[in-house]
Amino acid sequence: MSKIDELKADIERLPSEEFAGLFHWLSEREWESWDREIEADSQAGRLDFLVREAHEEKAKGILKEM
Repeated sequence: MSKIDELKADIERLPSEEFAGLFHWLSEREWESWDREIEADSQAGRLDFLVREAHEEKAKGILKEM
């Protein structure tokens, strides 16, 4: 049995409250990873096209308020 299969089996046996805590922890880790990726993409200029698009839409008068 692989380590992942063992972990899955252990997770299946968790009480509801502990499962919820694990799920919350995993979700937070995923969001933190996503935040780091977005920050790195932004610093590398890979998101600059979004700023350009917004400026172009504003110049054309089609930028929507949020």
